Amino acid sequence: QVQLVESGGGLVQAGGSLSLSCAASGRTFSDSAMAWFRQVPGKQRELVAAATGAGSRYYTNSVKGRFTISRDNAKNMVYLQMNSLKPEDTAVYYCAGRGSYFYSTDATRYDYWGQGIQVTVSS
Repeated sequence: QVQLVESGGGLVQAGGSLSLSCAASGRTFSDSAMAWFRQVPGKQRELVAAATGAGSRYYTNSVKGRFTISRDNAKNMVYLQMNSLKPEDTAVYYCAGRGSYFYSTDATRYDYWGQGIQVTVSS
């Protein structure tokens, strides 16, 4: 059974930093795309950052220069370092993986999901 488990969320003041971690088990994702999505109530799930199996990265415009996605394939882990956080970054963040080398901006293209973790940025 494949599981993705996020950790590291919480409450932080604007301008602060948080680091999210995602531990994968049940299969290896070293050749697969991994991503971080976020969702706020009433809105669609949004792709924040993604990394292909070879490590090419994608960031949505609003987080470029502030967030960094990284992966440790040996540990089957994916990370999201979030700096200079803004109140509009407040959301539930989800780790996602797909059985494909390439990332997708479409959440429905992902096969595996974590349970989500709350990130709250206060002004």
